[in-house]
Amino acid sequence: MTPIEVNPHAGNWLGLWTLYSREVRRFLKVYTQTLVAPLVTTLLFFAVFSLALGRAVEQIGSVPFLEFLAPGLVMMAITQNAFANTSSSLVISKVQGNIVDTLMPPLNAHELTFAFAMGGTTRGLLIGLVIVTVMSFFVPMGVDNIGLVLYHAFMGALMLSLFGVVGGIWSEKFDHMAAVTNFIVTPLSFLSGTFYSIERLPEVGKFLASINPFFYMIDGFRAGFIGQADSDIVTGMLVMAGVNTVLWVLSYRMFKTGYKLKA
Repeated sequence: MTPIEVNPHAGNWLGLWTLYSREVRRFLKVYTQTLVAPLVTTLLFFAVFSLALGRAVEQIGSVPFLEFLAPGLVMMAITQNAFANTSSSLVISKVQGNIVDTLMPPLNAHELTFAFAMGGTTRGLLIGLVIVTVMSFFVPMGVDNIGLVLYHAFMGALMLSLFGVVGGIWSEKFDHMAAVTNFIVTPLSFLSGTFYSIERLPEVGKFLASINPFFYMIDGFRAGFIGQADSDIVTGMLVMAGVNTVLWVLSYRMFKTGYKLKA
């Protein structure tokens, strides 16, 4: 019998699909925690802000406040869940000592990065779709530019998914991951214009927003719904593409070198 020749440069597509499927099934198996809980949290945010500020702030520019608020809350949920998926997967594997089961199969660094990143991105996009569907019953969610919505949803989810990979590999225990979440992800999310227009901020606040990549993903995503942006859309798209490239390369290098993954 003639042995089957395997081209080592062709890529391990079966292994890649298997790892990606594992990451997706991992969050679908506990959907009440990974899908239902973020939905409830986002609706609570929406209810609190609509009751507290709905009458005090009726318009943001020419857009009703609640229509302005809703896309920001959706994007915040997308990114936080994308980050949680990859970071928790890696940290749990490292703490439990079964990260070797991920590293031993014949998957190269690019394939590992792709599978983890797409798993987190899938979770982010899925929760975004669920929230938009449910929230449309409470506030108009008309789409002005579907291309902007899809681009920023995907790139935003990918950005935080990759950041979750970096944070998960760097973290040696749950306390480290909690620090990344509490001192980087959450502050950048809340200070990104989710609940307000940066036009209301002083010059220092506008400058800080301009160097926050979270601002561009939320601003562009919101513009896809309401047709109104606080920044230049093309600049924001380029910033997101640049940040994702840097995070992808960093994730690849971490897997390639075995940083904090191999003894």
